[in-house]
Amino acid sequence: MKRTYGTEKIGWIFSFLIVVMLLTSQGCGDSSGYVNVDLSKTISVERPGSQLSGEPYLKVAVAAMISPKDTFIYYRQILDYLGDQMGRKTQLVQRKTYGEINALFKKGEVDVGFICSGPYAADSLRYGFEALATPKVRGTYFYQSYLIVNKNSPFQKLEDLRGRTFAFTDPDSNTGKLVPTYWLYKKKETPSSFFTMNIYTYSHDNSILAVARNLVDGATIDGHIWEYYNQVDPVNTSKTRIIKKSEPFGNPPVVASVYLPPQLKERIREILFSMHLNPEGQKILAELMIEQFVATEEKWYDSIKQMKQNVSLLEEKTDANAKS
Repeated sequence: MKRTYGTEKIGWIFSFLIVVMLLTSQGCGDSSGYVNVDLSKTISVERPGSQLSGEPYLKVAVAAMISPKDTFIYYRQILDYLGDQMGRKTQLVQRKTYGEINALFKKGEVDVGFICSGPYAADSLRYGFEALATPKVRGTYFYQSYLIVNKNSPFQKLEDLRGRTFAFTDPDSNTGKLVPTYWLYKKKETPSSFFTMNIYTYSHDNSILAVARNLVDGATIDGHIWEYYNQVDPVNTSKTRIIKKSEPFGNPPVVASVYLPPQLKERIREILFSMHLNPEGQKILAELMIEQFVATEEKWYDSIKQMKQNVSLLEEKTDANAKS
């Protein structure tokens, strides 16, 4: 199904352009920090017209891996399916950052979540969520970070982006922040020392858009999301070029709050694991380029944990040197 960028996104692009032009007019030589570019809105959507049981809502959080409008379009179908199968009302909960979603889990304010692999691998105990299932996408349980540049740019490798502008997705994103930071860590560099300016776009499709429009010189994004848009609506991916791919990591999992009763967790697992066997469920999964959900294996996320530890050590050392 072909998706197009609506008027809401045009507004976000306009805001992005204004911020970038202001920063350019003031000079981009200061690389001491990051620029937060708010291209996102938050929404909380109740499932309309449900006449199911009097059970409380099943609150499902979706991390801002794609912009809010597209998140609502794509994930609402899964929420509706879960609600139908469980006989419960569902509610979609969105926030601007991954950190805000993590905080909701910590406070027990959401039940289930579609989150990034980074927070799951590094902080699942801290935030109180556990894996329910992992999607199999394009024949694999793994995904990669793609380093992308504009199709018409001269850049061929990461080193060519020294002194350039770069878009990260979210401070807690694996493919959109941790991976490129780790690449620089291995070169004894940090994002602030390597790039002239860094911004956060808060969704992978916004990062693709930023590169396609030449608003930044490069970005790293979730490979599955790039492939998805490249298949269903390549208007922006066709203007980008992949110059580096990371090693594979476990796909972003579906998680449950530790506060959710065990019987509900097991029921949700059963629904997700059998979704591809149900004609309606299979149709929903196909539109999302998901083949099926499978049991999560913790070893799939070991490399993310190791990257996080290495980068944290570098950051501690850098901070210590700066204070000395």
